[in-house]
Amino acid sequence: MAYTPELNESASATLRRIAWSLGQPMTRTLNAIFIKLPDLIDKEKICKSCRDPSACNTCGFNGNKAA
Repeated sequence: MAYTPELNESASATLRRIAWSLGQPMTRTLNAIFIKLPDLIDKEKICKSCRDPSACNTCGFNGNKAA
């Protein structure tokens, strides 16, 4: 894993409940949330504010879908 985020109590509780509803571990659920986000957020705004264009080939906002 490239980065291990620290979640506050509320975010952790929310993620846990989403994971329970999906019948998945929290790690897989967090990945699923990040895979879905590019469908929900303005891609142009994200790309315009990007500070690391070297990651475009792996970024979901560039039309790439994670496996």
